[in-house]
Amino acid sequence: MTKLHFLENSALFFISATLAVAVIWKAISLAYTHEMLDRPGQHKRHKHSVPFVGGTGVYAAFLVALIFLASICPEQSTKWLGLGIGATAIFITGFIDDVVKLSFRIRFVIQACAALVIILVSEVILIDLGYLLPGITFNLTLIPAVLVTLFAVVGGINALNMVDGIDGLSGTLSLITLLLLGTVAYIASNEADVILSTALAGGILGFLLFNLRHPLQPQAKVFLGDNGSMLTGFLIAWLLIDLSQGSKPAMTPVTALWLFSIPLMDTFGVMLRRSMQGKSLFEPGHDHLHHKLLHVGYRVNNVVFAICSLHLLFGLTGFVALYLGISEFVMLIIFLFLFVIYVYLSLNPWYLICALRGLHYFRGLVPPESIRIFLGSYSRNKAEKLIYRISRELHPEQDLLICTLKLPSFNGRRKCYAVVAYLKPLETNIDTTRKEIEYYEKIGDCVDRLNNEQEIHYFVEPRPFRVRNPQNDRRTRDHGNPRGNRKRIDRRNPDRNHKKFNTYYNHKID
Repeated sequence: MTKLHFLENSALFFISATLAVAVIWKAISLAYTHEMLDRPGQHKRHKHSVPFVGGTGVYAAFLVALIFLASICPEQSTKWLGLGIGATAIFITGFIDDVVKLSFRIRFVIQACAALVIILVSEVILIDLGYLLPGITFNLTLIPAVLVTLFAVVGGINALNMVDGIDGLSGTLSLITLLLLGTVAYIASNEADVILSTALAGGILGFLLFNLRHPLQPQAKVFLGDNGSMLTGFLIAWLLIDLSQGSKPAMTPVTALWLFSIPLMDTFGVMLRRSMQGKSLFEPGHDHLHHKLLHVGYRVNNVVFAICSLHLLFGLTGFVALYLGISEFVMLIIFLFLFVIYVYLSLNPWYLICALRGLHYFRGLVPPESIRIFLGSYSRNKAEKLIYRISRELHPEQDLLICTLKLPSFNGRRKCYAVVAYLKPLETNIDTTRKEIEYYEKIGDCVDRLNNEQEIHYFVEPRPFRVRNPQNDRRTRDHGNPRGNRKRIDRRNPDRNHKKFNTYYNHKID
């Protein structure tokens, strides 16, 4: 590509990002007007209703890409028509699902139909699987190729949809994949896929401005929603297939696995674990990688950074191996080896959590003696109802004690009570962590059922409940710093102990 092409794609990225910001800004206003909001409850972590219209910005960026593709590559108009029809069907389906909650069977049928459109109309199909064995290339005939493509597209859609669990995660993962795909297409002089990946990356960046947490935005202003996650997953699946097929493919099919590694590993690991536990594969749960990191005690931004850094590492590994000419068979074996490790940790998460908790302890963030499961802050009435329901479901256990702590009020805030599950003994070891995870999952399932049965919704925020170290508080240091002086007074009263009252286990913490 020439320098002019690079400048044109830079302009496309800026136009897509700007348009996405404008469309999402307007969509947020309309969402509040028409009450198209993702409300708290069940497995959801957010405390307040949030619009789920982030996908509108991604779709707007996609339409910009279609306009560019139709004008620059008019000879492939049928291909872009199939892409437009399939993507629009997925976007509309996701939006309807956000509003009325479609069954997973209906979603799968529509996703499969959209995949058939790009297979039959756009002729984007997985035929060449590459050299999966040394010196042996695997080429599929028509019917197996159609089935494998259907599985790949539907799997890609739902992989990104399932990993969309905390602010900024799915958007950042998508942005990393799109930037790597755009680079691969740029090196291969595949102008069409450069345009599509560039425009989508701009749209995702515009969305992340509303979704990522930062000091000026402590909570997400908008969610990607099923409309956005399904659309993005569909378009990424298109790019992965299109770039790995044809007479002059830009990359190998094995490289595609590396560029989309974390969503694939997390989704298949979770589904395998649920199938072994006899649970539904498609019901929301608390067993994804980001849930495990949150359970250790990491903050949301730290979780996003850790998972996306791992995703970037895997993506760059596949990217570098592609241009170093490393055997596809070798890269496949390495990928499967990492996948097996991930699945093992998914089936036995206490090993991972113990290791991460030890790292946290080494950094002085979570002392082992203060590890508890914090379930959120509520009014006294809601706290008592939650404890009563959990105690009925779990039954009294000698090593588990659920209690309610009366939090001190400040700045006129009404009285609030924290629900905490204590584990005994409190050592940081495999057995204790195993029990903690089991109780955490049982409590999460209990709260999900409680939210479905009652109008009162509980926001469960499972994380370690720890005692703060006053020496680490910035408000008590840097008195010579004007900024430090403004934060010197801590809203917490160090002389006031938390008040506790009895739980339904007939235990009392003195």
